[in-house]
Amino acid sequence: MEQIVFYILALIMIVMAIASVSSRKMLRSVVYLLFVLIGIAGIYFLVDYNFLAAVQLTVYAGGIVVLIIFSVLLVHHMEMEMEIAKRSKQVLTGLASLIGLGVFLTAIYSHDFGVVENTLTTTTTAEIGMGLLSYGAGGFILPFEVISVLLLASMIGAIVIARGAKLENEGTETVVKPEMEKKTVVKPKKEKI
Repeated sequence: MEQIVFYILALIMIVMAIASVSSRKMLRSVVYLLFVLIGIAGIYFLVDYNFLAAVQLTVYAGGIVVLIIFSVLLVHHMEMEMEIAKRSKQVLTGLASLIGLGVFLTAIYSHDFGVVENTLTTTTTAEIGMGLLSYGAGGFILPFEVISVLLLASMIGAIVIARGAKLENEGTETVVKPEMEKKTVVKPKKEKI
């Protein structure tokens, strides 16, 4: 039964990944990416990595995809079509993908994966939380805080970039006065309350 569920999840992830990179609509690509990330969480649940699956759902599927959708909707480009790359770039990307696939398959098939005896040592969620928030040796508080600052900076940067051109156009109003021989005067636009 587990094998059937794995193949179903793998098929869904492959189809959605191909749809994500081949769709020209930005919002549809993000939704397809959401299904790929949910499929990865399903595989984590299948191999009994419950904490990692929960992190996958909350951080990636819940947080980053929602942030991308928020950025797309913020700039009002929900139905924006992405441009098609030139044929030379498509061929170069295909070759790079095939080389990467070759390296990946070579690494997988050259390693002898032995069966490891399963020990009954389990890690609880409380131990993982203490490790994430620990200041001592083996603690992850610094990377945890750096990642949160990085996500905040990327969100602010995306908003500034997306709103920058729109604010420049909204902040000024062009007025042409006929007595000035077709000279353009730029005056600030009054804010509406």
